[in-house]
Amino acid sequence: MFVPPTAEAILQARRHLAAVDPALAALEAVTPPFAWRVGEGGFPGLVKMVVQQQVSVASAAAIWARVEAGLPEMTPEAVMGYGTDHLLSLGLSRPKARYVRAIAEAHLTGACDFAALPDLSDDDAVAALTAITGVGRWTAEVYLMFTQGRLDIFPGGDVALQEAMRWVDRADKRPNEKEAYRRAELWRPYRGVAAHLLWACYGAVKRREIAPF
Repeated sequence: MFVPPTAEAILQARRHLAAVDPALAALEAVTPPFAWRVGEGGFPGLVKMVVQQQVSVASAAAIWARVEAGLPEMTPEAVMGYGTDHLLSLGLSRPKARYVRAIAEAHLTGACDFAALPDLSDDDAVAALTAITGVGRWTAEVYLMFTQGRLDIFPGGDVALQEAMRWVDRADKRPNEKEAYRRAELWRPYRGVAAHLLWACYGAVKRREIAPF
C-alpha cells in the first residue's frame, strides 16, 4: 500500500534544497509546510489522469463523473467489454477513448504491470508507462509522483512549474521543457519536493497571497 512521504522527510528534503540553491532557499523560507499530493493509483488512477488532462477543471470533473457512472466497475475487463461507442457516449473524445482502451489492453496483456511499477527505477517506470498509447511523459511523471511518492520525479513539461521557475530565477521568459529538466538537475535527489515547492509558489501567486518573486 502506498504511503506518502512523511512531514519529516519533506522537511529534510526542503532543507537540502535550500542549502544547494539560493533561489529555492528564498522560496522555501516563505512556504509553509505542505503535504505530498496523493492521487489514485493503479488502472483507475491512470485512466482518470488521461481522461481529465488538457481540459478545464470543471469539464474534467463533469466528464469523469459520467465515466464513473457509465463504468461502475473501473477495471480493464469492464473497459474492454464495451465498444468505443459506449466510451464516446460518456463524453470522451475519440482519441481519449482509444487511450483508455490502450491502457486496459496494456494491463490485460501484461505489457504494463502496474503492480510491478513500484519496483522499477524512475526512468524504467516512466518508460513502461509511456509505452502505452496516449500516455505521455508528463502524465507518467505526475502519476508516479502522486501515486508512489517518488521524491526525485520532476515533470519538466508542466507549465505551472515552468512559470514558477521563471519567477524564482527572475528570468524574462519561462524555461521550455528541456531547460526545465536541465535546471532541475541541481535539485537531485529531491526534484519532486522542489516541484511541490514551486507549485506552492505558483498557487500562492495566483491566489494573490504573495507577489511573483
